Amino acid sequence: MPLYEHVFISRQDLSNAQAEGLIEHFGTVLADNGGKLVENEYWGVKTMAYKINKNRKGHYAFMRSDAPAPAVQEMERLMRLHEDVMRVLTIKVDEHQEGPSIQMQKREERDRGDRRERR
Repeated sequence: MPLYEHVFISRQDLSNAQAEGLIEHFGTVLADNGGKLVENEYWGVKTMAYKINKNRKGHYAFMRSDAPAPAVQEMERLMRLHEDVMRVLTIKVDEHQEGPSIQMQKREERDRGDRRERR
């Protein structure tokens, strides 16, 4: 089956649990249509470059899936109809990269706080 990566932005006034619940909800949509959610990441609330529907911030979520095209089309259709989802981006990839996404790697580096000593 084809491999896809999805990023979607949900409204800023949702709680973290509600935003993560959207990932589970759309994962079950994929599963119901013959696909599977390989991996997902919740990136948190981030400031956007421009306002979308009068929102300056949004909850970002990332999903990797292995699903047939009709399952992905159905999930995208439901995402666009869902009132809490503001934007959706889906791309087809040749293979999934191992490990966390670039966004999560940046967060891990920032959280570590490892800084070189100054001499």
